[in-house]
Amino acid sequence: MSTVDEKQDPPTVDQISQGSEKWLNAYYDPVASLYTLTQCVALSDIQADGDWKLVIADLGTGSYDMKLKVYKGTNVMSENAIIDLPTGVVTFYMDVNEPRTPAVAVASGPYIYIYKNLHPYFKFTLPTLDVNPVELDLWNQVKEEKINIFVLREMLEGMRAEGAVLTVRSLRFLQLQDVPDCEAFSNMYKHTPLRRQTVITCLATMKKSLADEDAISCLVIGTESKSIYVLDPEAFTVLTTIDLPSVPVFLSVTGLYDVEYRIVVACRNGCIYTLKRGSSDYLKYCIELNSQPVGLERINKTIYVGTMDETMHCFTSKGKKVWTVKLPASITTMETMDYPSKGFKGVILALNNCQVHLYKEKYLVNVISTEDIVT
Repeated sequence: MSTVDEKQDPPTVDQISQGSEKWLNAYYDPVASLYTLTQCVALSDIQADGDWKLVIADLGTGSYDMKLKVYKGTNVMSENAIIDLPTGVVTFYMDVNEPRTPAVAVASGPYIYIYKNLHPYFKFTLPTLDVNPVELDLWNQVKEEKINIFVLREMLEGMRAEGAVLTVRSLRFLQLQDVPDCEAFSNMYKHTPLRRQTVITCLATMKKSLADEDAISCLVIGTESKSIYVLDPEAFTVLTTIDLPSVPVFLSVTGLYDVEYRIVVACRNGCIYTLKRGSSDYLKYCIELNSQPVGLERINKTIYVGTMDETMHCFTSKGKKVWTVKLPASITTMETMDYPSKGFKGVILALNNCQVHLYKEKYLVNVISTEDIVT
């Protein structure tokens, strides 16, 4: 295994200026007032006219005014309100209709919102999870007035201390401090069926049966309940469910669902798992990282991982470390750059020192200086 340390030999001023000169400043809007994350940004030919648009799920203030925005250059050409905070945006083909316009999928809470021709089309809700039987029995006893709110609070606090997974209703009840508020909350919800719903943490796509650029794709969803769901793009039913030992935060998907596929998953426990079609042994090629991942990409048979300790690692598909690059600043985001006409495929890293580094394998091939930190 080799290690490249950019801290010891950082890019010179000339290298940075020459790298930036190779790129044209196509669009720049310093007052766009966007608040978003890498997972909520996508480029797509959403009108099938050959002019690719920028699709962004804007987080608004972080609590309200969330919107799905589509940009042509620096001009907003479409806006749709989003009810809850978005956690991912992808574009995909869900049918074979002409013209070949892709749909936009927005992950928000436990829902996937599908937009066709920039209009709301369908809402998919994640399957509900099993409720703890003890918790269910407690709320039933409250409904039948067999126990009061003090007993309910004591029992729920005991369950939470033991590590039991509670519903949102019970967690909200435990947050209340005043007795009148607890009684009002109990009276309002005790007759409502108890449900446990998970939320979406990451989102990706997978070609279903053909590898064509405009072929029908499945949605791949990571959830807070430590599960991966693969959705059918036409019926919007769950095709496959895979349980993980930790919550997935980054997905990299290759292959075809009907033939052979691999899903590389980075989880909150600092591990990376490779999921294969027909195999449930996800621990076979488990990669344990020394630091939390901030980005994940898979190119051919190698896995590129950016971590919080200002490092990019490269692993084989079987989990063997190939090389490590130490960067001059921490990574804010990373993405694959695919340039088929030149046969180039590399990894772009954005750093918090207002630089963007482009790598071909472990070799730094270009440095771009930006006005602001790219997030």
